[in-house]
Amino acid sequence: MRLRLHWMTALLLLACLLAVPCAADVFKIDVDSPIHPIAEEYIARGIQQAERRHSEAVLIELNTPGGLVDSTREIVEKILASHVPVIVYVAPSGARAASAGFFILESADVAAMAPGTNTGASHPVSLTGGKMDEVMKTKIENDTAAFLRSYVSKRGRNVQLAESAVLKSTSWTDQEALSNHLIDLVAPNEQELLRQLDGRVVKRFDGSSVTLHTAGQPITEFDVTLRERVLGWLMDPNISFLLLALGAFAIYAEMSHPGAVVPGVVGVLCILLAVFALNLLPVRFAAITLILAAFVLFALEAKFATHGVLGIGGIVAMTLGGLLLIDAPIPQMQVHLLTALGVSVPMGVITVFLMNLALRARRNKVVTGPQGLVGETGVAQTDLAPVGTVLVHGELWRARSRQTVANGEQVRVARVDGLQLEVEPAAEPAAPGDSGVAGSSRSIS
Repeated sequence: MRLRLHWMTALLLLACLLAVPCAADVFKIDVDSPIHPIAEEYIARGIQQAERRHSEAVLIELNTPGGLVDSTREIVEKILASHVPVIVYVAPSGARAASAGFFILESADVAAMAPGTNTGASHPVSLTGGKMDEVMKTKIENDTAAFLRSYVSKRGRNVQLAESAVLKSTSWTDQEALSNHLIDLVAPNEQELLRQLDGRVVKRFDGSSVTLHTAGQPITEFDVTLRERVLGWLMDPNISFLLLALGAFAIYAEMSHPGAVVPGVVGVLCILLAVFALNLLPVRFAAITLILAAFVLFALEAKFATHGVLGIGGIVAMTLGGLLLIDAPIPQMQVHLLTALGVSVPMGVITVFLMNLALRARRNKVVTGPQGLVGETGVAQTDLAPVGTVLVHGELWRARSRQTVANGEQVRVARVDGLQLEVEPAAEPAAPGDSGVAGSSRSIS
């Protein structure tokens, strides 16, 4: 009985061990975008998935112009804490790991580049767009350089030269980075990279060592989720600015034509999508103020005769608002000039045109209801001394006149007071048959 219990225990332990997922593969994460919160989320999720699969290694194929400092720090933190060795490979040929990409490259257990690639140029950029104060500039440079040194030294790479990418914006080609001990190897493709790494002993950030077995291992592609794909598209500053401007314009159209419903729904959806994306980006709220001010100027241009001065001011305000909207360190994460002009100029023209139509409609004479009778002419059906009856538009109305009007004389409606008209003598006598009796449909009451 005791022997049988031991066998059952052994079988249960074996079953538990076999139940643990084990995949001797290389888990590939493809990053071909600026470094922002969505890229950070994608990389973090990929590393976690590779750890659950017990993959042999994580391969991050990197091609980026740079990005946000906060997202870069989070990605470096995830790489340094990974239980699975991380290989960062700048590829394909012509790709780059500039600015924030250099920090990610240097944080890897294995740093590799394809021929014809480059890296470096990691000097911190002023996000305010103006000249940075010297003291603040020095503080930011020293802080960024210290962050890089904190892990480059443990990776056994050239600390002094790596630091020059921050302090002097130095850049290197793949061969220059290899000869200066900034990376570990150069490989033309993934298969050759894994072949060169096979059997290599890698010293992890925690001091432990691991031997890589990568030759012939299958490469498992890690796909982005639909949410990440949509957010990645929305986080394009040009798309966010377009949605913000379109949403504001649609809401303005709904307010100008209450009850249209469709512009209001479209406007709310566009604004919500824009706010959701801008919430993940460094936004200048002064730029949003400029965009809102542009719509105010467009409305004022339609109301006052400024010969286009306020309209041009609105276009300039919206263009500047778009250009300054995203407080990012690289051009790829800022609104392009052509996008800002392409949105603001048509938006200004259309808004001023619609506002002009609305104001003209409000200034037009009322042509329906009792007020539509003001200014119309009719014929006195009785003597007005001062009260009598007149025929206007084929309808009989009780009327009052300050001057005596004889039966048959032409009168003009000056005011409508309930069911009584205030009239005055017209300049010309009424022509025979001009009273419009035919077609009467309104009763005196």
